[in-house]
Amino acid sequence: MMMVMQPEGLGAREGPFAGSGGGGEYMEQEEDWDRDLLLDPAWEKQQRKTFTAWCNSHLRKAGTQIENIEDDFRNGLKLMLLLEVISGERLPRPDKGKMRFHKIANVNKALDFIASKGVKLVSIGAEEIVDGNLKMTLGMIWTIILRFAIQDISVEETSAKEGLLLWCQRKTAPYRNVNVQNFHTSWKDGLALCALIHRHRPDLIDYAKLRKDDPIGNLNTAFEVAEKYLDIPKMLDAEDIVNTPKPDEKAIMTYVSCFYHAFAGAEQAETAANRICKVLAVNQENEKLMEEYEKLASELLEWIRRTIPWLENRVGEPSMSAMQRKLEDFRDYRRLHKPPRVQEKCQLEINFNTLQTKLRLSHRPAFMPSEGKLVSDIANAWRGLEQVEKGYEDWLLSEIRRLQRLQHLAEKFRQKASLHEAWTRGRWPASLRAGKEEMLSQRDYDSASLQEVRALLRRHEAFESDLAAHQDRVEHIAALAQELNELDYHEAASVNSRCQAICDQWDNLGTLTQKRRDALERMEKLLETIDQLQLEFARRAAPFNNWLDGAVEDLQDVWLVHSVEETQSLLTAHDQFKATLPEADRERGAIMGIQGEIQKICQTYGLRPCSTNPYITLSPQDINTKWDMVRKLVPSRDQTLQEELARQQVNERLRRQFAAQANAIGPWIQAKVEEVGRLAAGLAGSLEEQMAGLRQQEQNIINYKTNIDRLEGDHQLLQESLVFDNKHTVYSMEHIRVGWEQLLTSIARTINEVENQVLTRDAKGLSQEQLNEFRASFNHFDRKRNGMMEPDDFRACLISMGYDLGEVEFARIMTMVDPNAAGVVTFQAFIDFMTRETAETDTAEQVVASFKILAGDKNYITPEELRRELPAEQAEYCIRRMVPYKGSGAPAGALDYVAFSSALYGESDL
Repeated sequence: MMMVMQPEGLGAREGPFAGSGGGGEYMEQEEDWDRDLLLDPAWEKQQRKTFTAWCNSHLRKAGTQIENIEDDFRNGLKLMLLLEVISGERLPRPDKGKMRFHKIANVNKALDFIASKGVKLVSIGAEEIVDGNLKMTLGMIWTIILRFAIQDISVEETSAKEGLLLWCQRKTAPYRNVNVQNFHTSWKDGLALCALIHRHRPDLIDYAKLRKDDPIGNLNTAFEVAEKYLDIPKMLDAEDIVNTPKPDEKAIMTYVSCFYHAFAGAEQAETAANRICKVLAVNQENEKLMEEYEKLASELLEWIRRTIPWLENRVGEPSMSAMQRKLEDFRDYRRLHKPPRVQEKCQLEINFNTLQTKLRLSHRPAFMPSEGKLVSDIANAWRGLEQVEKGYEDWLLSEIRRLQRLQHLAEKFRQKASLHEAWTRGRWPASLRAGKEEMLSQRDYDSASLQEVRALLRRHEAFESDLAAHQDRVEHIAALAQELNELDYHEAASVNSRCQAICDQWDNLGTLTQKRRDALERMEKLLETIDQLQLEFARRAAPFNNWLDGAVEDLQDVWLVHSVEETQSLLTAHDQFKATLPEADRERGAIMGIQGEIQKICQTYGLRPCSTNPYITLSPQDINTKWDMVRKLVPSRDQTLQEELARQQVNERLRRQFAAQANAIGPWIQAKVEEVGRLAAGLAGSLEEQMAGLRQQEQNIINYKTNIDRLEGDHQLLQESLVFDNKHTVYSMEHIRVGWEQLLTSIARTINEVENQVLTRDAKGLSQEQLNEFRASFNHFDRKRNGMMEPDDFRACLISMGYDLGEVEFARIMTMVDPNAAGVVTFQAFIDFMTRETAETDTAEQVVASFKILAGDKNYITPEELRRELPAEQAEYCIRRMVPYKGSGAPAGALDYVAFSSALYGESDL
């Protein structure tokens, strides 16, 4: 008998075997086996059949087998052959003799080999094997099975029996009516064995048709399929398992271990395929995000490109209504068309930051958009749009003000021109229906009496006085025409034509007036009689008539005011004018008194001029008519001014209403911008709590949008009323819009930063405490409290954490945390740097190794292998992207998976 020294503390007989390292498990297994044989002889039958079949599954590789396990190993020859087959090693040459000592020598060689593999054999000697001791023979074979078929099984830090059990549990977990808890009763109904086969080869068994109440059918199905398709011999009898209350554990373990080894290659291929699918999924998702970014950036840039020419078109419209339509189009652009683009721009920045974070976490290179589509390019284009937009709005308002003034000036020009033209068409004397030019061209003095000549002369003097009084009006008309030309009035041609006609006529009147005066003065020497009373009437009536004309002109004059104060000023001037009316009425009465005296004298002496006044064309009726007109125009102007005052008061209420809201909204937006800035610089609590707080802030901001909309409505009312100034507030609608867009962008960027931190935390396996420590360190060295560290602050931070930095090393780190050389380190870049060294991510080398497994250790892979090992979508993705393999010895269509794996971690095509 071969005896092996036992460890101290063990009894005289602890079982037929014990293992080194895992020896406790060996001894425990043997003690159970020993007791079980004594209690249930049925187990001996199960072990005999199972162990025999297991040995033959290996011996057949050497062209032999055994029939009787306790007899066929007695000479040691097949035992040595079995060990050579399962270990792949050569044993010492066996003794050729047939004597007992030859057999014992051969068995001892086998037992020595088993001991050399770290297994301590206790109480198993060569004599018992040679003598055909069934119990010792089964114990020895179980030792071999444990060592060579079960001990090396390892699943998630568990090995041997526990590892095999965990593997079975994991593989059968999804199947109904299967609950693997041990290696005896859990396998009685056959469903666990069928589930193992179906999990790896679903084409061999239709699991849905199996019934729990048919254990023998299930077991036989599993045995037959395993023997036919998996090359696992039948090692058990279905009836023995079903009819035994507790099937033999070792027999079940031996049989199940064959499934583990049969599927081990598939397990390795599955693991490799899963790794490849995971990497490809990340790459596909990143490519999708890149394509979405490119599409969104292209659309936004194209919208900006189309919009800028529209805003740069500063061709004015000739009418106020057309310009107001342009203003309404611009308001629609600001209110309806631009806000969605603001959201797109903000979302584009968020998508870009999220994509860069995902690329960093998966060790992919940073995404570089197409030329002209960088975030900075879009920001520059957006700034250009807003500059053009501001210029367009300023131009619109300036143009509307210009047209408003043009309308006012044109109306004033037409009114004064009409008054002047009416004056030039005036009659003189009453019997003649001719204009001033015809009157001045008459030679009525040729046949006139002395009194008539003197009357003509005095009349001419009155006309000259009247003419001089109209000089200012003509100059005013010319000045109005000049101003209309300077302001590019659209009907300037007609204005110029009319003004030129008036000026030409005025020059002609001056010439004709001088000629007539010369003629009358020559005639005056011949005439001596003059009527002083008529002359006095003419002298007083002429200026009074001019005053009446001026009063009528002033009362009919148009105005342009922009405030209550300006309207009040007009009202005050009007009240002052009304105060002069009693004195004017007294003057009118005095003039009428002169005319009455003239008529009395003419009647008394029968003078010919009694019916007319030779010195003036004005009649008392003319003066009274104009006076009545003045009295009628005064209340009309009163009403017009009061209506204008009411309109200006409405405008003032609109200004105050807008200012009240703007003065509340402006500080609120500023406070929220500062609050979001403080949140971004000093977030506390878990990331989920931070996100909840930020989402609440975002919701509060969104809820506040109704106030902005109301303010937009008030702003629109102001613009429709042509009110462009407001002394009650420093906030314009443009200020509010810019602040609101800044607030929306700020909260969205802060939320995106926390989302990226969540991505980083989950991908890197960071705890909340680690993130809090990172945040505390970052905030401590963020001296400007703007969410960014400058290089000197970052260097100080690294030194405080124990980094020994030279210039070269620090420069290398800065290229990692600031790849764009912006001169600052963001919090996200700081986190990436702090976690990069310990990150566990897939690498190009790991992906190459996984493809090598799927390719059967070849340096190339075929499309058929990809379609067999990977899901259809992933397989086709690889086939489209892989380049042909250029090495020798490869079949047609072979693909280069090494170049493909490297490209996954190289530069992007986008």
